[in-house]
Amino acid sequence: MREVAPVQILVTGGAGFIGSHLCERLINAGEEVICLDNFFTGSRDNIAHLLDNPRFELIRHDVVEPIRLEVDQIYNLACPASPIHYQFNPVKTVEANVMGTLNSLRLAQDVGARILQASTSEVYGDPTVHPQTEAYRGNVNPIGPRACYDEGKRVAETLMMDYHRQDGVDIRIARIFNTYGPRMDEADGRVVSNFIVQTLRGEPLTLFGTGEQSRSFCYVDDLVEGLIRLMNAEGIHEPVNLGNPHEFTMLELAEQIAELFGTPSSVRFCPLPEDDPTQRCPDISRAGLLLGWAPRIELREGLQRTIADFQRRLAKAPERGGQRATARRASERQGNGEGVMPSKLFQSESPNLRT
Repeated sequence: MREVAPVQILVTGGAGFIGSHLCERLINAGEEVICLDNFFTGSRDNIAHLLDNPRFELIRHDVVEPIRLEVDQIYNLACPASPIHYQFNPVKTVEANVMGTLNSLRLAQDVGARILQASTSEVYGDPTVHPQTEAYRGNVNPIGPRACYDEGKRVAETLMMDYHRQDGVDIRIARIFNTYGPRMDEADGRVVSNFIVQTLRGEPLTLFGTGEQSRSFCYVDDLVEGLIRLMNAEGIHEPVNLGNPHEFTMLELAEQIAELFGTPSSVRFCPLPEDDPTQRCPDISRAGLLLGWAPRIELREGLQRTIADFQRRLAKAPERGGQRATARRASERQGNGEGVMPSKLFQSESPNLRT
């Protein structure tokens, strides 16, 4: 038997939530990984356990600036992914999507690397087709507050396809739907992290609109498996949806989290943010057919793992959690007329929840 040399892999945004799990999985598979991150939303804590591995290298760098590296594969994940983060500096978000993707594509072209673009379900906007297939072209507001991310990712897909058609670059495009799991930023404003942190702190759960809008939630390990399968599959250049096809309303998610904590809670209804999708659910037929991929972790199991991680992190660094929670609460108050209302799903008389 002959020894197979490890693959040299670049992961941009590798210190982020999804990126760090991807780096860990690749290292465990025996590959050589270069993690590139500017730490705007990524954290050194996410990849601290990998720093002593001789097959792992960390480079602090912003993807809007070119870089030259000898690699075989590129996973381009570098971009703020939650509304709080990508709306903080929308111009920078557009730059990360456009210039970051351009620089990654030019590197892939120069060194002959295969490149995977982490796109998003946000390219579908507030969809009029349900569930969303890759053939659906979307319903996106190009001048709304979410456009810096939505349209930025759409342009990134355009660049990927044009570099493939014009220059033969070997591309992959993953349209990632809502993903959750350990190492989520506790102040990223996403619904799973919001609900968990609010419950741990004995606060009302924030629900926007009526709470009837739906999402599908994919556990991060399942998503990483899909990304690796897509990268290593041959001849797949069209976009592929990666997400969980099982749909939950925000009220149903809140109910599950309250049940897992085993304590009553209350909810606070706030105005629905502008352009917030009312439904989001992937059709993953293409991923199943071409990759043999489907999520395996049920929501209840994934939430249990995620809650345990949040409890551990907030217990170790309460002052950091407090600062982030303050930022999160400020972001939640952007709408007018918020108020605390009891939900039919919750008791409201006992706000003191497990810490």
